[in-house]
Amino acid sequence: MGIGEHLDTWDGWQAAVQALAWQADLGVTDPIGDTPLDRYDLPPEPAQKATVPPPMVQAPATLPHTGADPVAAAQSIADAAPTLDALRAALGAYDHCELKRGARNLVFADGNPAARVLILGEAPGRDEDREGRPFVGRAGQLLDAMFAAIGLARTSPVPATALYITNVLPWRPPENRDPTPAEIAMLRPFVLRHITLADPDLIVVMGNTPLSCLFGEKGILRARGHWRETLGRPVLPMTHPAYLLRTPEAKREAWADLLSLQARLRA
Repeated sequence: MGIGEHLDTWDGWQAAVQALAWQADLGVTDPIGDTPLDRYDLPPEPAQKATVPPPMVQAPATLPHTGADPVAAAQSIADAAPTLDALRAALGAYDHCELKRGARNLVFADGNPAARVLILGEAPGRDEDREGRPFVGRAGQLLDAMFAAIGLARTSPVPATALYITNVLPWRPPENRDPTPAEIAMLRPFVLRHITLADPDLIVVMGNTPLSCLFGEKGILRARGHWRETLGRPVLPMTHPAYLLRTPEAKREAWADLLSLQARLRA
């Protein structure tokens, strides 16, 4: 059966749709086009043109360095952002992270920027990449239910009962892989500036990526439940909701962490 005949069947149509979705998950931006494209075809070489040699000039002793350090560039750009809106625009213009090229949307933040509690997650997933908001998939639904149990919500207009949510990475890694140390390092200046501008009373880090970003270490299962401090603010490490979905028995420890957060807020 040829491809055309296969697509005429319902099963073939479904298989084609799933194949396109799979390619989109891998980061393919142009899975199909209007005209066939031979990726193995070499472009024609441009015709040689007669050129006039430039005048002889004395070469400098050293050539200027044209490559930019991604971390230094991020630091300079982030420090110059006076507001959250300016930081979002600056992050959108930052071109040193390859993840940006395969993502659909910049996932900056969600919730109330004036909230007392800032949640720092890892990176967008498929649902977050589509909607442009953090924690909107199954893990996000569990997160909302967890914090609702202690009276906090991202939709609350009152800072005392609100949440402000962001991630270390604003772009989805291909196939939801873990962020690399280089990616975390180049985006860390934006994270620190984000925290400074939002100015929360408390920070909750969920997962190994934000733990590595703020404290330079991994081991969230050992760190969870133990209060720390960074940028002059208390920090509570917690396991990521995606981990709780895979390991339901860990929800008891997560509940203990939520109660610890609630007690800290009341104090």
